[in-house]
Amino acid sequence: MPTLALALLIGAVAGCGGGGGTASSPSSAVPPTSAGARAHVLAAKVDNVGPARPQTGLDKADIIYVEQVEAGLSRILAAYSSRLPSVVGPVRSARESDLELLRQFDRPTFAFSGAQSKLLPAIAAAPLDPLSPAKDPDAFFRGSGHAAPHNLYLRPGRTSQPTTGVNAAEDIGLRFATAAPGGRSVAARTVRYPAASFAFTWSAERGRWLVSMDGAPALTAEGARLGAADVVVQYVTVRPSLFRDRWGSTSPYTETVGSGSALVLRDGKEYDVRWSRPAAESTTSFTTRDGERMTFAPGQVWIVFAQK
Repeated sequence: MPTLALALLIGAVAGCGGGGGTASSPSSAVPPTSAGARAHVLAAKVDNVGPARPQTGLDKADIIYVEQVEAGLSRILAAYSSRLPSVVGPVRSARESDLELLRQFDRPTFAFSGAQSKLLPAIAAAPLDPLSPAKDPDAFFRGSGHAAPHNLYLRPGRTSQPTTGVNAAEDIGLRFATAAPGGRSVAARTVRYPAASFAFTWSAERGRWLVSMDGAPALTAEGARLGAADVVVQYVTVRPSLFRDRWGSTSPYTETVGSGSALVLRDGKEYDVRWSRPAAESTTSFTTRDGERMTFAPGQVWIVFAQK
């Protein structure tokens, strides 16, 4: 039973729940974090099945988290702080794992389409600001480009979400600096879920890892190729949660508290690192084999949770 659920669900009933453009760098365009400043993070749960693509606004995120969901598929949790797109989506429902993952940030705004009724008390008790169509219908709209339920979008400009110029990745301790010594040259890396896959191919010309999903290039809504400056493949425990989706499938729970191994891709190289997050209130640290803090290339960071 997840420790987060124990903390959040005391007194609640646990049960079943419900080509171009990649040179743009969110991190490199942001001034250094000022002393004592914290990011005001907007985290949006974004659909990632075929009918939901191409998504809107992913290229503006500071961090892209990739999580496994029911039936071996995937969803994305996109974290914004240094800049906000005009539209994000398609937005989909929350999962229990999101609450633990988001504890790293300072009371973030969490945009989602809804959740199973028995998960709602946990969301209400979590240290975040929930943002759903039920709470703020003016911030959401149904688009015409995709069929329901893959057509719900968020307009961040219609929320009270501020921007401070603080990058969400730096806010949780990632450091953008010269590459650590060592590493292995690598052309590509693929991560597979039971019913989804993600490939990252190094482009020296663009200085980015070009993203593919399920064997096809990942594009923005404008047709540009999605690219990451850094990719973290973080090996974690993925196990059944307390909740199920509407079809009765058990939702996976991705444990992001603990420690383990990871791979970091940057500048055409791959580094073996260790990750550690001692408690839900802690941020995740990444260290090299020598015990030194791992450094990252300026730009968007993708963190893909893979079963260890």
